[in-house]
Amino acid sequence: MTSEQLKQAAIRLFADHGYEGTSLADIAAEVGIKKQSIYTHFKNKDELFLKAMADVLEKEIEYAKASFSSSEQPHLKEILFSYLTDYVHRFEVEAETKFMLRISFLPPSHLYREVMEKVYVYLDTFEELLISVFENQPALAVKPSEAATAYMGVADAVFAEMLYGGPSRVQKRLDSCFCVYWNGIKRKAEPTV
Repeated sequence: MTSEQLKQAAIRLFADHGYEGTSLADIAAEVGIKKQSIYTHFKNKDELFLKAMADVLEKEIEYAKASFSSSEQPHLKEILFSYLTDYVHRFEVEAETKFMLRISFLPPSHLYREVMEKVYVYLDTFEELLISVFENQPALAVKPSEAATAYMGVADAVFAEMLYGGPSRVQKRLDSCFCVYWNGIKRKAEPTV
């Protein structure tokens, strides 16, 4: 048994049941060991949770960078929409994505400060990445920083629906919010005379 296997089991359980709904005994049972064996790798549940969270946030930053820095990028609209639709899919099939959203919206109360400090580093990194993408787009009706902040607002709306609504509600929110967002940031074509 490795600490990596324990973290992966913990991520799956925390994603499905939250911090409060997951015990060290649950994690031990998931990997087929006794609870006491976890203490060989982690001093307590908080340490296991925080290390799992750090790994997930790092992977999410790398995923975002890869999503927005492809050398063969399609049109900006497709890049932005694809990121959100891919995220919805990843939430449905990947425990790490589900864990990420759950801790961002519902961090354990006693770890709130530690969790949110790391989540805000992730969000700031994501926003900087978006700004750099928008700086290379001359056809925007708004500043790159405004386009990035508004996109994050659209993402938040979709992510909240992913946690609290069902698939049809998520799709409706995604389609409507993105349509209004895109029409708001793109430069209108000049009328021909």
